[in-house]
Amino acid sequence: MAEIWRGSLLESLHLGHAVICDASGQIVRSWGDPEAVIYPRSSAKMIQALPLMTSGAAAKYGLTSEQLALSCASHNGAHIHTDRVNAWLGQLGLADSDFRCGPQEPADIPARNELIKTDQSPCQVHNNCSGKHAGFLTLNQHLGGGADYVEIDHPVQQACLSAFEEVTGLESPGYGIDGCSAPNFATTVHGLARAMGWFASAHTRSDRASEGAAQLVAAMAKHPELVAGETRACTNLMRAMGGRVAIKTGAEAVFVAILPEQQLGVALKITDGATRASECAIAAILVGLGVLEADHLETRKYLNAPLLNRRNIDCGAIRPAAELAF
Repeated sequence: MAEIWRGSLLESLHLGHAVICDASGQIVRSWGDPEAVIYPRSSAKMIQALPLMTSGAAAKYGLTSEQLALSCASHNGAHIHTDRVNAWLGQLGLADSDFRCGPQEPADIPARNELIKTDQSPCQVHNNCSGKHAGFLTLNQHLGGGADYVEIDHPVQQACLSAFEEVTGLESPGYGIDGCSAPNFATTVHGLARAMGWFASAHTRSDRASEGAAQLVAAMAKHPELVAGETRACTNLMRAMGGRVAIKTGAEAVFVAILPEQQLGVALKITDGATRASECAIAAILVGLGVLEADHLETRKYLNAPLLNRRNIDCGAIRPAAELAF
């Protein structure tokens, strides 16, 4: 899927799987094994946010497009993220201690430095998944569930499992516990791409689930800075595509893309978990699908990106495999 070149030598290879699905779930194109079973990790956050929409909780609490984007986010913990999530908690009458995601040092450098300078420890709101968990707490309050909303038998997680199996079109073979303590349900690369195709075509349907999905996709595309943050591929590439496409990364080199105009969904997984490879591969596929310009400044950060050493000398490049060319 991706190659690392240093000088004239192919130094490293990243293998993986990718699938493009249409609105009906049929494979348009694939690489590797479409039936490889994976954990979607955070690439499935829009699926986990779907019960927030279908239950009526989002409407009941008047959630804004910013809050919907944060419910799908893996954010940097910058103030633009944590201030909004804290305000959301206040809206619910809850506190940081009600989260079950655990504290995390912010990826945002200014936010991290601010904590260090003031001798403060990271809070759970700094966790990159705190927006998703604010969504869980909103759904939980609506359902009247218990405090430990991340447990597999909790109504919140059972609702997530039901939504996950519905949109992937497959019974999940099992689950693992994600970095934020929530269950993460396994599926095939094809199943994940089928789900993204369903999200991509949601705006063409009028059922409650589809209307909710379309709102989530629109929120992600409208607020790319909330979905990830400055310096991040999700934010940079969504900006480069001008709101036409929603994309989302997941830990261990998973990436998905939702293309509403073409009603196509993309899912990919790099086998060795290398993020540099998943970012390169998703950029190549988006260029091939005609929604991302190959010579855009943001694209060049990931596609044929130069390898710079400590003295800023160009030593090589990260390139997509030739097989990814359309």
